[in-house]
Amino acid sequence: MTAAPAPIQYAHIDHDENGVPFIAGSTVKVVELVMAQQAHGWSPEELHFQHPALSLGEIHSALAYYWDHRAELDQDIEDRAGWVDEIRREFGSSPLAAKLRALRTRS
Repeated sequence: MTAAPAPIQYAHIDHDENGVPFIAGSTVKVVELVMAQQAHGWSPEELHFQHPALSLGEIHSALAYYWDHRAELDQDIEDRAGWVDEIRREFGSSPLAAKLRALRTRS
């Protein structure tokens, strides 16, 4: 009988009490870093520029964690988008957002 493989350890990645992965020593969740990368098309170097408190090693470790847990984290991203849509339907647009849209259409 062979022993089960040990779980993969990711340098710089911890989990909170709910099992959410985040960059150790920070409040940055892996999923938030990935969402920023996807939304803006940022490279790891640009992520580092945008989050100077994080090292490139921490950023690469977070991205490696994402690729190894892609289905789970993509579901988290989809759930977050659903919550945002639900809040928008329930509360509508903010007055500030409405003013900004009005200004943009006048230009």
